Amino acid sequence: MDFLEYLGRRWDHLLELTIDHTVIVLVAVAIATVVGVGLGVATYRTDRPREIILAVTGAFLTIPSLALFGLFIVPLGIGWTNVLVALVMYSLLPIVRNTIVGLRQVDPAVVESAAGMGMGRARRLLLVELPLAWPVILTGMRVSTVLIVGIAAIGAYVNGPGLGNDIFRALGRIGSPASLNIALGGLLGVIVVAVVLDALYVLVSRLTTSRGLR
Repeated sequence: MDFLEYLGRRWDHLLELTIDHTVIVLVAVAIATVVGVGLGVATYRTDRPREIILAVTGAFLTIPSLALFGLFIVPLGIGWTNVLVALVMYSLLPIVRNTIVGLRQVDPAVVESAAGMGMGRARRLLLVELPLAWPVILTGMRVSTVLIVGIAAIGAYVNGPGLGNDIFRALGRIGSPASLNIALGGLLGVIVVAVVLDALYVLVSRLTTSRGLR
């Protein structure tokens, strides 16, 4: 059976895995965005806390994914929760770093003007600083998303959802006639998810960023 025939027969199965894969990636990035932007807002004005947060979130990326999934088996078990927590950790650094960079790049004169108009600290942050930093923050989210699309596939090692299940199933059947098609189907799905989500970020950027900030 050639690969195209395999896709024709198994498209519903691959679609289900693709949806599961996409969902866990988007949920992880959403959680990481809330946490990461919060950490960035809390530390972008102070040197030492900023350095600590960047060092910690940077250290997360140095942990091999198989090791991290394995470490989480005891406290979190196997499956969705295990993979989700790990993906959130891997997503944090680009979002935190870009939030800090974006906020620190806001022109101080603009902030002072907002203060002169009577805006308090919270209103300046929400109505002036964060909107101006948004393109940089969105880029961090985009990097995190593409980064964890591949890592999410490894989550099948601990019974996580997504396309990695077919990839690991194929690795367990190396030498069988169908193993190559199964592996290629999972690999193609991961690539498609990454490309589609990246294109989605381009669209979101165009819709939410003013021409002057692009």
